[in-house]
Amino acid sequence: MSWLKRLWQTFFDNFVSHVLVVPERDPAARTGFFGWLEILLCYPGVHAIWLHRIAHWLWNLGIPVLPRFLSHLNRWLTGIEIHPGAKIGKGVFIDHGAGVVIGETAIVGDNVTLYQGVTLGGTGKEKGKRHPTVGNNVVIGAGAIILGNITIGDNSRIGAGSVVVKSVPPNATAVGVPARVVSINGVKVEPLEHHRIPDPVLDMFRQVQAQLDELTTRIECLERERVVEWSEESEPKE
Repeated sequence: MSWLKRLWQTFFDNFVSHVLVVPERDPAARTGFFGWLEILLCYPGVHAIWLHRIAHWLWNLGIPVLPRFLSHLNRWLTGIEIHPGAKIGKGVFIDHGAGVVIGETAIVGDNVTLYQGVTLGGTGKEKGKRHPTVGNNVVIGAGAIILGNITIGDNSRIGAGSVVVKSVPPNATAVGVPARVVSINGVKVEPLEHHRIPDPVLDMFRQVQAQLDELTTRIECLERERVVEWSEESEPKE
């Protein structure tokens, strides 16, 4: 029976796990019979990973053409392009999914969430490992672009619209173009709360504005002191 248990575990990791995580990460998803039926029939992110599993299995067998054809069919059906050579972990959720691109040597860990428009791409025509490695429990916001053979550490957050060209350490948040790692300052950033991700450019402008306000106040104080001194000097002496 051990082989049957291993078979079930493989099926669960590759197909079932991507369905069970949907209600946890999509507030629009519902449970119950019709809720689960809706997830099975109407979530392109789930369908894309299922088709990729088949294409990836054929790719590993060395079968020509067919894996790429399935990948092309996958893109046509779901709007999500995953190269059959990419490695996808269990519990991965692609929300909405339109425009998601995952390159050939990309590695995506367990329980990762990708939003629409995410690209895990390369930076040129180099050979070998040329696409990102994404750790476990990572959230990548809509429109984020991650390029090259870099690593996104476990439990990290990539802000929407960011362009990441350098590795990001675990438990970090990276935002901006190009992306920079920013401090969360003890504020817990939930996976769906993109509006609470810090903006380093805005923070910089706020610091500059604070310094300008301080300089303006000091200049005004100096001017008032000079006016007082001038008035005292100009008063006629008895």
